[in-house]
Parts: sequence; C-alpha cells; structure tokens
Amino acid sequence: MFTKAIVRKPCKNIINGITSASLGKPDYQNALKQHDGYVEALKRCGLQVTVLNGDENYPDSVFVEDTALITPKCAILANPGTEKRNGEKAEIEIALKNFFPELQYIVSPGFVDGGDVMMVGDHFYIGLSKRTNKEGANQLVTILKRHGLTGSTVALKSVLHLKTGVNYIEKDNMLAFGEFLTKQEFGKFNILEIPQEESYAANSLWINGKVLVPKGFPKTLSIIKRVGYETIEVDVSEFRKLDGGLSCLSLRF
Repeated sequence: MFTKAIVRKPCKNIINGITSASLGKPDYQNALKQHDGYVEALKRCGLQVTVLNGDENYPDSVFVEDTALITPKCAILANPGTEKRNGEKAEIEIALKNFFPELQYIVSPGFVDGGDVMMVGDHFYIGLSKRTNKEGANQLVTILKRHGLTGSTVALKSVLHLKTGVNYIEKDNMLAFGEFLTKQEFGKFNILEIPQEESYAANSLWINGKVLVPKGFPKTLSIIKRVGYETIEVDVSEFRKLDGGLSCLSLRF
C-alpha cells in the first residue's frame, strides 16, 4: 500500500515540452486544472501529496516519475536519458531527502528514466529504450540486489517507455497492447489486452486497490471494471500532448 506521493505543478513553459505526438501544444491553464484533478484523485486513493512548484527551466518537469524510483526498500535518484531533462532531478533529490535519509544513485554513463521501470512485487522490469541504457539498467539491478530486490531487462521496440505499453495493476493482472501482448517476460501474468485505438490507456495506474484510468477510453475502463477494480477517471489530455500519462505525473511510496 502507498501512503505518500510527490508531484510537481506544470510550468508555463510546458508548451515547449518534448513530444512525438501530433496533438498540438498543451494549454497551460487547462494543464493546471487537470493536474489539480490528478492530485485530488491521488488523495481519494488515500495518499498524502507533496506538491512542488513548477520549474520554468524544465518544460517537462511535471513528469516527476522519470527522475527517481522509490521501492519498498530504498529510494533511487535516476539519471534521465534526455540531456535537456537531466537537471530536473536536482529538486527531486531535495524533496526525496525529506523522506529518505539515504538515497541511491544512477550515474553516467548509465541512464535510467523512471518511466522504464515497472514494479511487480519485489521484482522490477526495466525497459531498454532511448532513455534507459544497459549500463543504467545494470546499475539499477545492482542497487536492487543490495536491498533484497531483483530486476531484469525488457527490450523495447516501438514505445517511448516500458510503462507506455504495459502496466501491472496487481492480482497478477497486466494491461498491455502491441509488442507487450506476446512478450515472453510477461507470459505468467493475466494479460488484459488494450485495444490499439485506446493504447494510451494502457498507462492506467493502480493505487491502493483503485485504478486511475485516463478519461475518454471507455473500452479500457470496461476491461478494468470487468475484472473487479474500482476505477477513477482522470482527464490528462494536456499531458498526453507531451507523451505523458498517469504514472508519469507522480512518485508514489
């Protein structure tokens, strides 16, 4: 169970964030409203939320998940694989030290984006992507082992981050689409296939028995409800314009 979360408000400069989508630029005022709604959803799941101010130096800094990994045994400051985002981790480090007296670190030439790391119990799947390299993954596995945890890598083909395409929602259930439907690494799980046209909703987020689902994806919502979860729809359309999803917007622990 999670008790806390760290988020960071969108900055006005969010309109200049990195994206591969063709959905237009985010609207700052609407992004603020949606972020407030996201925070309220976290609170509905029982979390105490620390809200950091936006950082105009980093357009993508609202996506705090990429800067760190928090496990049941340790907190790890990541080393984001995009140079223009790497500086985001400095303020996250300060925030994490309010909760964790000792941090672990991924260091260059290793790179890890938190969006490439999926926790399943005591095991962590690490996506090898343009943002996370083998050296970073090896460092992460070493840190995990020191704390009695395990990790393994998953090669990615067409998605930005591992959790763009696959997300564990507990009870052996995993949301997936595309290349992740037949990944050998996930063969032991109950794969809930997300329709290609709703692939964005594969990034739904389990928190304390509830599942946050992006608003506007009725097929995915039905699939998740059908297997017995209470759901909360959250509008994150402005963040989708920057390739960001529900998990990207918080660090949960």
